Amino acid sequence: MMSNEIDMTSLLSAPANTAIAARPLQKPAAGKSTQRKRTHKKYRDASMVVPKELSWLSFNERVLQEASDTTVPTIARVHYLGIFSNNMDEFFRIRVAEVRRLATFAKHPEQEHYKQLLEQIQGRVIKQQRRFAEIYFDVLKDLRKHKIYLIDEHQLDEDQAAYVRRYFENTIEPELEPILLDDTHPLPELADASIHFAIKLHCEQHIRYSLLEIPTDKLSRFVRIPPRRGQRGVVFIVLENIIRFCLPQVFRSVFPIEHAEAYIIKLTRDAELELDEGITQSLMDRISSSIKRRRKADPVRFVYDNQIPEDLLGYLTRRLNLGRYDSLIPGGRYHNSKDFIDFPKVGPAALDFRPLPEIPLAELETDQNIFASIQKQDILLYYPYHPFKYIIEFLKTAAIDPAVKSIDISLYRIAQQSHIVDALITAVRNHKKVTAVIELQARFDEEANISCAKRMTEAGINVIFSIPGLKVHCKLISVARHEGNRLHYYSHIGTGNFNEKTAGVYTDFSLLTHNQEIGADVANVFDFVEFTYRRPRYRHLFVSPNSNRNNLTALINDEIAAASAGVPAGITIKCNNLVDERIIDKLYEASQAGVTIRLIVRGMCALRAGKKGLSENIEAISIVDRFLEHPRIFVFRNRGAPLYFISSADLMERNLDFRVEVTCPVYAPQLQRQIQTILDLQWADSVKARTLNYGQVNKMRAAKGIRLRSQEAIHRYLATGKLPPHLKR
Repeated sequence: MMSNEIDMTSLLSAPANTAIAARPLQKPAAGKSTQRKRTHKKYRDASMVVPKELSWLSFNERVLQEASDTTVPTIARVHYLGIFSNNMDEFFRIRVAEVRRLATFAKHPEQEHYKQLLEQIQGRVIKQQRRFAEIYFDVLKDLRKHKIYLIDEHQLDEDQAAYVRRYFENTIEPELEPILLDDTHPLPELADASIHFAIKLHCEQHIRYSLLEIPTDKLSRFVRIPPRRGQRGVVFIVLENIIRFCLPQVFRSVFPIEHAEAYIIKLTRDAELELDEGITQSLMDRISSSIKRRRKADPVRFVYDNQIPEDLLGYLTRRLNLGRYDSLIPGGRYHNSKDFIDFPKVGPAALDFRPLPEIPLAELETDQNIFASIQKQDILLYYPYHPFKYIIEFLKTAAIDPAVKSIDISLYRIAQQSHIVDALITAVRNHKKVTAVIELQARFDEEANISCAKRMTEAGINVIFSIPGLKVHCKLISVARHEGNRLHYYSHIGTGNFNEKTAGVYTDFSLLTHNQEIGADVANVFDFVEFTYRRPRYRHLFVSPNSNRNNLTALINDEIAAASAGVPAGITIKCNNLVDERIIDKLYEASQAGVTIRLIVRGMCALRAGKKGLSENIEAISIVDRFLEHPRIFVFRNRGAPLYFISSADLMERNLDFRVEVTCPVYAPQLQRQIQTILDLQWADSVKARTLNYGQVNKMRAAKGIRLRSQEAIHRYLATGKLPPHLKR
């Protein structure tokens, strides 16, 4: 073994505007609320639908496939390992936590079903964690080929050891807060975003136990240290191995220690927010209180170093009160591999993805006012191929344009240093009326959104919080501008968040339009959110919770009717998740009627494609590549006059029935052609596309002699207009 190689046996094994026929918002029956209580239906036959939790694990396996792909640059492979681990954390905090609650409270035989589902989840997770470890070892070998080393505390030479001790004393030790354990005091709360050392202290006459949080929230997990004398390359040691090396110093002033052992443990907690119904308590205060309670929520997963002594493990599981539905997962020496998302980009440029430069849009690169550009034609932006700066410029221009009277915007996940928020505050200072709808219950972004809401309120922005029971998930901007003798609407309808950071990683569409009827619809969505007793009618938009499901179902029915009449019929859907059973049943019905259906689903897909007699006319693929595929697109053949829609809504019950979501038609023929070309390129992907067949085994699509990587081909198409020869029209 090379001197700066890590001991692989000890590493982590856990780890022009024409309106379509309007389908108005359905008005609720008199005296009935639009907010239906969400109920858990009886589970479906597994031959008809894939349990969404198992389908989610199938998606995360696709991420793991990217980490295992030796054609992927090495640093990118490390980052994929981090993404896989981060995904798994959220999976347990949200989806496993929900199944666990059902297994606890459901009645027989449903309870038995959920217990079996937990067992299936446990088995698949352990299998994936083992595969994770294999890939990790392979990635370490690849890093070493490029003289990048990740070492442990046993591999330090004398100079490195001295450097590490100084770093510990000056940087790490002030952040450490060890806690000695005993049965007379409550066990400290273990935050589920953290890793801890479970420590066994061998003293003169007895054994003591201790917990120590690894301060990865304050210090980098990866500490670069000097290489050995005469050796070239880059050397890292992880934070916890430095603490292991200096562990006796942590307790030196308390009592004499003969020997100390430290083992990483990690607890994952239920992330569901439970809001009190206090009348006098504001929504912001209720969510703040609930976030604090989340830190004490029930554990759903306990991951531990499989070398931990039995007595220490038994003590911890007893004190943590882990139950029969909690996942206890033995792992390796290291956990919280999500930190690999931030693994330093070192070494040659070829170790990471080749940059794809942002593509300027000629329509917005002129000297004229951006509103004049939007007046001329609808504009479709596709991130991260196009710069997100155009949306910031749209708002900055609105903020200082004397003709602009008001700006309305819906915010779901907001960047920490948000130029969007800066532009809105500038607008208020320029005497514009600004209204921001902020979704405080954007999971894991609640605290950031609360902080942002306070800042905006203090600046004079009219901040509206989400409707109780309905998350506001739509991506809308409405700018009212005085032109001539009346106000004109300039509208943004998108598929992704107004977040500068994620816009560089997620693919998403933004439609900018001067269509006044769409503008009136967008304004009516904001009116509905602010005054929930009003029930506006929409001429163009489909709006959850009232009309999205009905209108999408009606469009599927139109295709079924066409196929039944012998007319060619087809549906193309691109989304993140397809798990809504009523939509799935309708797609099965369409398949059986002869409708050709193409699905591009990034994440969960509960539909079983390609099953004879059920879904033989349905094909489904999933693309996992350098950018996270995030748009929602619906295309209906419509008897030869195709209809194109972009949407903020996935095909899930929560999006269709329990959120404010917007689906918007795209009318401009040139934009329809652009969307269709992008879909065609993705459907032709033979490098990063997996077939989601009946068994969802994530088989890579056959290249058939033509190698096409859709994200690269889309970038080339948007930059040059060129298509691969076999796709030219």
